[in-house]
Amino acid sequence: MDGGIACVADEVQSGTDWKVGVDIGGTFIDFCALEACSGRVASLKVLTTPEDPGAELMTGLSLLAEREGFDAAHMTRFVHGTTVGINTIIQRKGAQLALFTNAGFEDVIELARLRMPDMYSLFCSRPDPLISRDMVFGIPVRMRADGSESQAPDMAAVERAVAVAKANGAQGIIVSFLHSWRNAAQEASVKAMIGRLAPDLFVFSSAEVWPVIREYERSSTAILNGYVHPRVAGYLTALEERLKDRGVPARPMLTKSNGGLMNAAEGKRACVNMLLSGTASGVIGASWLARQAGEDKILTLDIGGTSADFALIIDGEPQFGTGELIGEFPLHIPSVSVSSIGVGGGSIASVDAQGVLRVGPESAGSTPGPACYGRGGEQPSVTDAMVVCGWLGHSEMAYGQLRIDTGLAHRVVGELAARLGRPVEQTAQAILDIAVSEMFVEVEKLASRAGVDLRDFTLMPFGGGGPMLGAFLARELGMKRVMAPRRPGVVSALGGLVADLRGDFIRTVFTPLSGASLFAIREAFEALAREGRDWLAAQGHDAAAELNLTCDMRYVGQSYEIEVVLLPEWLADGNAAAIAQAFHLTHEQLYDFHDPDGEIELVNVRLSAVGAGPKLSFPEVDAIDAPAIPTRRLRVYTGVSVETIDLHDRQVLVPGSTFHGPAVVVQEDTTFAIPAGTQARVDRHLNLLLTFTE
Repeated sequence: MDGGIACVADEVQSGTDWKVGVDIGGTFIDFCALEACSGRVASLKVLTTPEDPGAELMTGLSLLAEREGFDAAHMTRFVHGTTVGINTIIQRKGAQLALFTNAGFEDVIELARLRMPDMYSLFCSRPDPLISRDMVFGIPVRMRADGSESQAPDMAAVERAVAVAKANGAQGIIVSFLHSWRNAAQEASVKAMIGRLAPDLFVFSSAEVWPVIREYERSSTAILNGYVHPRVAGYLTALEERLKDRGVPARPMLTKSNGGLMNAAEGKRACVNMLLSGTASGVIGASWLARQAGEDKILTLDIGGTSADFALIIDGEPQFGTGELIGEFPLHIPSVSVSSIGVGGGSIASVDAQGVLRVGPESAGSTPGPACYGRGGEQPSVTDAMVVCGWLGHSEMAYGQLRIDTGLAHRVVGELAARLGRPVEQTAQAILDIAVSEMFVEVEKLASRAGVDLRDFTLMPFGGGGPMLGAFLARELGMKRVMAPRRPGVVSALGGLVADLRGDFIRTVFTPLSGASLFAIREAFEALAREGRDWLAAQGHDAAAELNLTCDMRYVGQSYEIEVVLLPEWLADGNAAAIAQAFHLTHEQLYDFHDPDGEIELVNVRLSAVGAGPKLSFPEVDAIDAPAIPTRRLRVYTGVSVETIDLHDRQVLVPGSTFHGPAVVVQEDTTFAIPAGTQARVDRHLNLLLTFTE
C-alpha cells in the first residue's frame, strides 16, 4: 500500500479528503486511512482496550495525526467494524431477555432442530439457550399458515407476562409467533401493547428482524438481535459522541456480516447484521486485492490473536451463505461464508491431564498478551513458539508499539518443555505443528463442503498472524502459491474502506413453480425492490442501485432449499421453464444429480440491494527483475535443525525482487515466515508471491 491508492471517483477538487477504515479484533484495532487527493495510504495497529471499548479508536486517530498528518476535520468517510456483538454472545454478557411465543410452543428454542452440534461425540451437548425456560411465556394466540387469524392475542395474558418478565429482571422482550412471515399483524399488536405497558423495555418482533419461514430460525435470529442490542447500541452511541467531540464530520458507517455497510443508526436496531462484521470485512478486502492482482481462486487465511478464519473467493467474489455459527448459535441471515477455529497468535499451549500437548482455544488476547510482549503474560502461546524457533523477534511489531522479549518467550516455552521432557526448540516446533494441523483439518472440511480442489487455489494470508503460519499451512495442503498483500495486517480495515452498501431482504412465498405462480413471485420481487431502494436512500445513497434476485427452491418432499440466482427478465417474460432449468443446474452442481421431472417449490424470494462504494485502485509499478539483497542473516530452527537464513525488510523490496526460502520478511504490521522449497517474488502491486518448487 505504500505505493498509494489512486482515487478514480469521488475525487476532491481542493483541500484534504481522508477516508478511514477501522477494524477491531481481539488483540489489535487496525486502521487503513486514504488521503484521496494524493492517493497516499496510511496504516496502523493499536492494542485494544477491552475494559474501555472505543478508547483505542481515539488513540489510533491521535497517532495517525502525529505520524501521518491525518486531519479528523476532513474525514469524509468513516467505516468501522467491531467485535462487540460477537464477543457479547461468546462471553454470554448480553441482555436479560424474555420470549413471548404461542401457548404450547414454549420449548421452541430448546428443541431447535433436534440436532446435536457433533453427532459423533459421546460427550457432545447442546448449548444453554440465551433465554432461560422460566423467561419464556406462552401467549394464547394463533395465526393460520395462510395468514388468516384463528385466535386474537390474549392481551390480559400479555399484561401478566410483562409483569412477571419485569419482576424477573428482563431488559427486553422478543415477540415471535407462528406464521408471522405470512402476516405480522399479531406480533405488531403485541409489541405495541408491551410498549404501552413497559416503555422502559426494548422489544423486537421476529418478523421485523428477519421475516422468514420456520419458527426456530426466525425466533433465534430475533433473540440474537435482542441479546446484543444494549451493548451494541451503547457502544455505537458512545462512538458517535467520541467522533463528534473529535470534530469528525463523516457519518459513521458499519461493516456488516454480508460484507456490505450500513449506517450507525440502523446498527443500533439491526444489531444482528453486524455480528460477523470483522471476518466479513477481511474477506471483502481480500476479494478486492485478488481482483487487483488478477487472482480468481483464493483461500483466505486471517489469523488474529484468538482465531484463524478461512474463506473461499471464486471468480474474484466471496461466497455467501446462511447458518454461520456465532459462538454456539447459528445465524440465519445472509453472511460472507467464513469458517473459524480457535487458533491464533495468542492461543495458549498447555499440557492436559493425559500429558498431551494442546493449543487453544484459550487465548492470551491483548491483555496480557503473549509472554514475549512483556505485558504480564505467563503462559506460552503460538507467538512465543515463533520467537523461540527464531522466526519472530527481529524487529519492532505493531508499528513500533511492541518490542519482542525473546527471554520471556524462552522461559515460558522452556517451562512447558520441562513438563514434556523435550528440548525447548522441539517443543516450540510442536506447538506450531499442532496449530497448523488444526487449521489443516478445518480447511479440509471447508474444501469438502464447497467441492473444490485447493491445489487450484492461491492462499492469501493476512491479519497479524496469517503470514507467520500461512506458507506452512499451504505446504501441508499441497497448494502451489501464496500471495501476501503489502499490508496484511490491515486487510480487514481495507475491506471496510472499499465495501459497498448492501442490504438483504426476504419474502417467503411458499408456492409450486408454475406459470400461474410467477405473479406472486413477481409481486414479491417488486415489493423487495421498493424496500431495497428505500433502504439505500435511508443510508444516504442517491446513485444507481444494483438489485440482485435469488430464490430458495427445492424439489417437493425435500426438507431444505438451495439458493438459485434468477434473472429479472425471466419473471417479466413469465418464463417458468428458465427458472426450473436454473434450479436443476444448481442442484446438479451441488449434489451431482437432478430430477428433470420433479415438481419444484419456491420457498423464499431474496433480494440484495447494492450501492457501489468508492472506486479505488492500486497503481501498478513496473517490475525490474533483480535478486533481493538481504538485510542480514539469522539463525532459525526450521523443524529439523538450526539453519542460518536471510532476513529481508519488506520496505526495501521492490517489484521484481526475487529470493528463495527459507527466509524471513519483516515489516511494521507482521512477519512473513517463508519455508524452504519456495521461490519468492514481488509483483507490480507489491504483493509478495511464493511458489513452491518441491
